Amino acid sequence: MSFSKTLYDKIIDAHTVRTLDDEGLILLYVDRTVLNEYTSPQAFTGLREAGRSVWNRKAALMVVDHVNSTAAHRIARMPDDGGQRQVEYFAENARDFGIELIDILDNRQGIEHVVAPEQGLVMPGMVIGAGDSHTTSYGALGALGFGIGTKDIEHYLATQTLVYRRLKPMRVTVTGTPAIGITSKDIVMEVIRRIGADGATGYAVEFAGDTLYDMSVEARMTVCNMIVEAGARGAVMAPDQKVFDYIKGRPRAPKDSVWDAAITCWSALKSDPDAHFDREVRINASDVAPMVTWGTSPDQGTTVTDVVPDPKAQTDATKREADLRALHYMGLRPGTQITSIAINHAFIGSCTNARIEDLRDAASILDGRNVAEGVRAIVVPGSTQVKLQAETEGIAQRFIDAGFEWRQSGCSMCLAMNDDVLKPGDRCASSTNRNFEGRQGAGARTHLMSPAMVAAAAVEGHITDVRKFSRGA
Repeated sequence: MSFSKTLYDKIIDAHTVRTLDDEGLILLYVDRTVLNEYTSPQAFTGLREAGRSVWNRKAALMVVDHVNSTAAHRIARMPDDGGQRQVEYFAENARDFGIELIDILDNRQGIEHVVAPEQGLVMPGMVIGAGDSHTTSYGALGALGFGIGTKDIEHYLATQTLVYRRLKPMRVTVTGTPAIGITSKDIVMEVIRRIGADGATGYAVEFAGDTLYDMSVEARMTVCNMIVEAGARGAVMAPDQKVFDYIKGRPRAPKDSVWDAAITCWSALKSDPDAHFDREVRINASDVAPMVTWGTSPDQGTTVTDVVPDPKAQTDATKREADLRALHYMGLRPGTQITSIAINHAFIGSCTNARIEDLRDAASILDGRNVAEGVRAIVVPGSTQVKLQAETEGIAQRFIDAGFEWRQSGCSMCLAMNDDVLKPGDRCASSTNRNFEGRQGAGARTHLMSPAMVAAAAVEGHITDVRKFSRGA
């Protein structure tokens, strides 16, 4: 009988407080959470009504990121009364329950999934549950992250635990050398296209392969972030020296002898060589081209050199109907060249692609070029720290010189919860994670792609192949 384990199983086993049934239901200890003003209010109201306190105040961090304006000049006031009340109640909860708050004027403010790693709060081997599905981002650091609902947030705050059902392990292995212009965003979009929007439902995904380990930690975060769009409820990668170097020296990272002990423990965090995975997916990165979505689900994507597919070719009736609906919403016809699709908005931002490396990559496209007439292009850094770094490096000025709006940090147009909203019929090249109907505004049409692809589309006024810029065209 084999006792070999996957990394996911090792982390879950180390955090299991009690087994609750014979079908994988457990009481799971959760190391940390990050709370935002949008998904936490009901949880705190529940605590107040039950007269409960927070079990471990230091294991939570509160960050304003969803409803705030990202206008160039930051003020404490939210753009609408509803958002203002959410932020005020958020501050009340931070004060009354004794939890650290990063508010809108704090120079550490930003999107929670950028801020938490940036501050050194995410470490290998941790379990992190938070009220946002893209908590899977933390898998890039060797932590198991997943989104939880409001009632789960309340349970976590009161007990430091969650009632959790163990997932099946799935491994996605990426090998081969990506071509010039191919990013981690293209790779994960290709994975999602191949396995479908439900291809990882019921699974925790472990990413492996030399291609991903050759990438930076920030690039890996993009991969782990977006796998939730294939239905994954968790993501993880075995930590390596790049991860250790990324964490070391950050404000909340261990120091001195504690750091040395941590490295010893973290270095053992990997799947056993003969561990069993319920599903295996293999991708050759040399086969991946720049990716663009044409529909209203992240798996409705294709290569930039391809055409909009014909739903008649879809053999699955349910998927065929979904494709027809998507084309109607997007205002596209089968056979249309992807590169002929004109845009009037370009957005670089979100927890998927608004870190400093993403901004550097996009800015590299812009030297000597300007945003096309009729296109509104904006950049929203993932955090205030990223914004300041980009300004110091001169990246911000390159965006401004090209005609982009340079804005403050926040979730922004990723989900149109504030004043960054598209109008019906607007078509946007976007570095975000979701292209659902109305995601960026009622009736708005979203095409997902890498930050560099967004920059290239902004310059040309239509979706275009970023690789021609790499060739100096």
